[in-house]
Amino acid sequence: MAKAPVLTPQAEDFPRWYQDLINKAELADNGPVRGTMVIRPYGYSLWERMQQEMDARIKEAGASNAYFPLFIPQSYLTKEAEHVEGFAPELAVVTHGGGKELEEPVVVRPTSETIINEYFSKWVQSYRDLPLLINQWANVVRWEMRPRVFLRTTEFLWQEGHTAHATYEEARDYAAHIHREVYADFMVNVLAMDVVLGRKTARERFAGAVNTLTLEGMMGDGKALQMGTSHELGTNFSKAFNTSYLSKDGKQELAWQTSWGCSTRMVGGLIMAHGDDNGLRVPPRLAPVQVVVLAIKGEEPVLAKVREIGDRLRAAGIRVQVDDRTDTPFGRRAVDWELKGVPVRIEVGPRDLESGTAMLARRIPGGKEPVAIDALAGLLPKILDDDQALLLRQSRERREARTADVSTIEQAAEAAVAGGWARIPWATLGVEGEALLADQAVSVRCLVAEDGSVPTADDAPGTLAIVARAY
Repeated sequence: MAKAPVLTPQAEDFPRWYQDLINKAELADNGPVRGTMVIRPYGYSLWERMQQEMDARIKEAGASNAYFPLFIPQSYLTKEAEHVEGFAPELAVVTHGGGKELEEPVVVRPTSETIINEYFSKWVQSYRDLPLLINQWANVVRWEMRPRVFLRTTEFLWQEGHTAHATYEEARDYAAHIHREVYADFMVNVLAMDVVLGRKTARERFAGAVNTLTLEGMMGDGKALQMGTSHELGTNFSKAFNTSYLSKDGKQELAWQTSWGCSTRMVGGLIMAHGDDNGLRVPPRLAPVQVVVLAIKGEEPVLAKVREIGDRLRAAGIRVQVDDRTDTPFGRRAVDWELKGVPVRIEVGPRDLESGTAMLARRIPGGKEPVAIDALAGLLPKILDDDQALLLRQSRERREARTADVSTIEQAAEAAVAGGWARIPWATLGVEGEALLADQAVSVRCLVAEDGSVPTADDAPGTLAIVARAY
């Protein structure tokens, strides 16, 4: 009798495969309240690495980390009409505290534009106070009707940046800088995801923004996932909160603002973009553990050798873990590390000691080969770089192969329903066509220029719409 697969095959049931992998790779569990999640240590280690890489880029962009309260007075949200209308269905509102009804209900943070503007209006007095560049790592709550772990949860973790500038041009350029130099750089060069950079349509724009820039990734089943967004807020929130400054000319001017964010949704994107029927495949630059060194047997010389190899690789700058838990069968441990997507396994047993070699197993391209133990520290950096490049190349090839250029709304819908993306001229699709697609659960993920750049306006000549089904 054939052995049952550890995971439901992707081709058989992609959503079930996704849930199986989260469980078997010990990434997360469902929380006690519907729509919440418990992120397990290995899943959280992936998020921590994402945080580290993103935080460094955010600080290079000049922003400083701060923290704002979880509870926001309900009256703050009502100050910007489009914003409150956009978030109203998702709000969690607290009406009682300390055994008493509150004088004013408070909203559990869905996003922080309103409360941060309350303080920006105090902190910004003069042009000398600008630009003001703030980032926050926090949790937010948006009441989710159709939850899915990492992708759509009632509570999730994220970073949210908020800035104030003296001019429209400065705000526009900063939002674009975050879009390209922070988010795209991280997603392409660390997550190994060939994301498409584009502009959201008015229908898909963030509530309260005048322009939303997005990064869309294609998942293994051909659907799109919005990986991050950067918004130009214009002066909408500045007007509502009187975030103004005294200019060099002695005039009172409204500040121009941006906000931008990425969340634990990226962990879901990592799973669905790179995972296969054997589990995760974690890009080496992201991987909390790049190499695991496994002892096949519990004999002391073997244990001593795997620990020695671990020390050598650490000294070479590789993130390594030694697995000497020989009271657990080797086969089970190897499968567990494969499920977790660790890029390289080094397997050492008694026979390997005799030959001076170890078995090197590569998770991303697959395959095993014996390698001289003394050569490992020199070989592994190139292997990890090659595997990083392979994941990015596979991501790009999948997107290109499953994206069709179409000329009619019907063709765009067919391509999306068949499990791919479509490119159609925005002049052909338009607002009415976008609404027709929405009736079929197909959306315009973003607008791009013919040369792949981000158009300056929705109706810019040559603008193409990227159409897909999405998570």
